[in-house]
Amino acid sequence: MFCPRCSAQATDDTKFCKQCGANLLGVREAIVSRGEQFDWSKTWVADLILTKEELDRRRGITPEKKRNNELRAGIITSAAGIGAMIFLRYLMEAVAQQNGGADAEILNRIWLAGLIPTLVGIAIIFNALVIGGREVKMQKHEAQNTPPPPPQPVQLGAKTTDQLSAPADFSVTEHTTAHLPERAPAHSRRE
Repeated sequence: MFCPRCSAQATDDTKFCKQCGANLLGVREAIVSRGEQFDWSKTWVADLILTKEELDRRRGITPEKKRNNELRAGIITSAAGIGAMIFLRYLMEAVAQQNGGADAEILNRIWLAGLIPTLVGIAIIFNALVIGGREVKMQKHEAQNTPPPPPQPVQLGAKTTDQLSAPADFSVTEHTTAHLPERAPAHSRRE
């Protein structure tokens, strides 16, 4: 192998050129992988260019999967909110009984902060059931209404000379000028 930068000769197992330091291993890899097509959809550029729906479709995320994931997230969020409410209720009640005074009423109501994640989880569940259900129905409707793909052309086998048709009784090149009108003799101008 010759170095592409300085043209020094190098063995095939050399990683770097001894004269100029060029990366010969990278050159070999580039030459070997030259015939392969590069897929831009597997790079970060695809995240910038492709729509979210197209990215989800390429990853295999269907509307039904998205709906199930939303339901799961809503249930988890609601359960976390309920757990936080129960925990805060008993913790703050114990703290309020120890301290007493004017702050006891505020401490007894802090458990209501757990309502926020609970309501968010319920909203996510509602969204998954109503809007996600519509997306699933639309996808099924589109799948039913899409026309079937056109039939694939039948591959005909190559014919051998034994299978060719018999020669015709006529020729395209024979007697082609027989039907042309006779040319009139040309008059010369000198006459």
